[in-house]
Amino acid sequence: MSGDGPVLVVGGTGMLGSQVVADLLSHGKQVRALVRQGSDATRLEAAGAAIARGDMMDLGSLIRAMEGADSVITTAAGYTRHRKGDTPQTDTIGNSNLAEAASRTHVRRFVLTSILTCDQTPHVPHFWHKKLTEDRLEQLGVPFVALRPGAFLDQVTRYGGDPFSNGRLTWLGSSRIPLTFVLTADLAGYLAAATDSPGIDGQRIDIGWDRPVSMQEIAEISGRLLRKRIRVRTIPTGLIRAVGTVLGPINPLAKDMGAMAGWFQSGRYVADTTRQREVFGAVPTAEDAITRLLTSLGHAVRN
Repeated sequence: MSGDGPVLVVGGTGMLGSQVVADLLSHGKQVRALVRQGSDATRLEAAGAAIARGDMMDLGSLIRAMEGADSVITTAAGYTRHRKGDTPQTDTIGNSNLAEAASRTHVRRFVLTSILTCDQTPHVPHFWHKKLTEDRLEQLGVPFVALRPGAFLDQVTRYGGDPFSNGRLTWLGSSRIPLTFVLTADLAGYLAAATDSPGIDGQRIDIGWDRPVSMQEIAEISGRLLRKRIRVRTIPTGLIRAVGTVLGPINPLAKDMGAMAGWFQSGRYVADTTRQREVFGAVPTAEDAITRLLTSLGHAVRN
């Protein structure tokens, strides 16, 4: 059952968070977005969200932002460094502050964007930090649900433009090992829905497609849809790990990414979507998700 107060969205200026805000507003929800001092909140305000100025490293500001809120959704991720001010401490101290603020303000539900298999990967820091945040919420008795998505397929367009126009995807390690992928828009819808979904408090829910797929299979599916050949260029895992080892002392992110790439090669980065189907309905097929991604990029696809 939903409450009367607004949903506080943490990370609302980001790629995922902005879509969560849009989905909530489209369903008639009141939305309050946590935005750092100095960050541009114009688009969020224009969309209809109220703005709460604060910072995940400032517990007092989080308590003030959560006062009167019905629920919280956080999509914040410091390790990506996509926004000014993001640091690895965002994923440790910042997330701990969020959990503490939620405990003190007694929010009805806290929806955490976690990571698939985070509880199996202490050697991948940004994965493990999500597991620790889940544990902290549980320890504090905060009613929470953690959605654990796989890899974001639409991230392949973040660097170097549209790879499908170029006819070449780039991947870390072997292109033939299946793993779980998601689309940002789909996860945003699940996060928004999770604020009111009954019977999910305390649960960790894997999010993915109908099956794990390899990057080679993605190339083949997209090639059929576009009627052109899509190649896959691979970067050897050994090279990625070597770079991470060399740069790790000065750039921890490099070592983190190397460890993640190695985990992808294990074949264990695979979701069990049983609970996803029970809570949110039909799970996207790989073909449907890839079709929607290509269409969103402006490609004409074959039926």
